[in-house]
Amino acid sequence: MQVLRPLPRGIRLGHPAALLALWFGVGLVRPAPGTWGSACALPLAALLVWAGGPWALAVGIALVGGLGVWAAEVVERRSGESDADAVVVDEVVGQWIALLPAGLDPKLYAVGFLAFRVIDIVKPWPASLADRRVKGGLGVMLDDVVAGLYAAAIVLLAGLWLTP
Repeated sequence: MQVLRPLPRGIRLGHPAALLALWFGVGLVRPAPGTWGSACALPLAALLVWAGGPWALAVGIALVGGLGVWAAEVVERRSGESDADAVVVDEVVGQWIALLPAGLDPKLYAVGFLAFRVIDIVKPWPASLADRRVKGGLGVMLDDVVAGLYAAAIVLLAGLWLTP
């Protein structure tokens, strides 16, 4: 079994948009690149929270989210693929949103990871609506932002239940 998928056509990994959209190559890992993208988001989220608290993570979400819309748009336009599997920057942003209420609690990170992955795959409304109707880089990002918000609510509730 091949572990890495080929780059989408028309894309060079050295291009800044490709580096960001494919989260430095993580989006090329098989199987389940979205899960790998979410998993790779966890340690960096913890580092941001450790270094600057939830505000640092929120700034990271805003910066990577904004740049991620641009990067996904560039990859989509150059490759001709709509919401290519290899684009995982949206999973990184959605996962970080899910972890905003987690602090540095490993149990809540596990809850956030599982909740985000399930919600991102199932795509409850309005994530499903965003996935179907919004196109381009914004469309790539938006359904994961909605999934991240749903997962953040679950993490918040789990935190009330799991922490003394």
